[in-house]
Amino acid sequence: MKSSISYRVFSQINIVFLSILALVCILPLVHVLALSFSNNSSAAAGLVKLWPVGFTTSAYEFILRKPEFLNSIVVTLQRVGLGTVINLLLTLLVAYPLSKESSVLKFRTQYAWIFVFTILFNGGLIPWYMTIKWTGIMDTLWALVLPGAVPVFNVILLLNFFRGVPKELEESAALDGAGHWTTLWRIYVPLSTPAIATVTLFTIVGHWNSWFDGLILMKVPEHFPLSTYLQTILVHIDLTSMSGKDFEMLRDVSDRTAKAAQIFLGALPIVVVYPFLQRYFVKGIVLGSVKG
Repeated sequence: MKSSISYRVFSQINIVFLSILALVCILPLVHVLALSFSNNSSAAAGLVKLWPVGFTTSAYEFILRKPEFLNSIVVTLQRVGLGTVINLLLTLLVAYPLSKESSVLKFRTQYAWIFVFTILFNGGLIPWYMTIKWTGIMDTLWALVLPGAVPVFNVILLLNFFRGVPKELEESAALDGAGHWTTLWRIYVPLSTPAIATVTLFTIVGHWNSWFDGLILMKVPEHFPLSTYLQTILVHIDLTSMSGKDFEMLRDVSDRTAKAAQIFLGALPIVVVYPFLQRYFVKGIVLGSVKG
């Protein structure tokens, strides 16, 4: 009886705590949304809380009416699509052999430490830039996806998940004549849906939110991904190319409202995608972390 009462008390406290935590996470996004739909004077005066004051869509019109915005969406979708496929394919091909014992893959530990080393140390910004420049992929989509083609953190997560797959399944497949390629795609991949969904979410978020590489590696604004474009339109506003309508709109747009619109537009696709992958997310993280 005591344990039952204690469990119910704990459950109620847990629900209250998680509800408060959820509000703490949601309220800033609601505030940003309200700020993006508020007029210039209300935002500057700090009157906006959780509801728009002086409702206006000027901030979104200022950002969305430019043709560069549509180009940046196309570039970002191409980057997310191509980058996710490349990242997942190479992650699978690296994680599978590294999940084997040293008796199966010689120097397995040494190979694993080589990948871990890249997390701890890197050559710096200048060597990174020069390497990409010398390969001849500057100002192309490949410059955004190839330098980070092998996400080592995802490799570690997935190889730990692979090590939890029962060895009997692989041995049974080997008795039926299956090689490593067949074993990977017919056994490991179908059983690793939670972990693959998790690394897929990490990859999509990483490509969608990345803006610095686009700013450094792209020479013309038409090749900027969305995050880079949204960052640059507030930092470098070209007054010489603005029309009369742009100036009229700029009167109702402040730095705060435009940044709020930028943040919300950047977060919206991830907010939409996350609920569909969330059920795999926690399971993938937990199961991929229990094996050493």
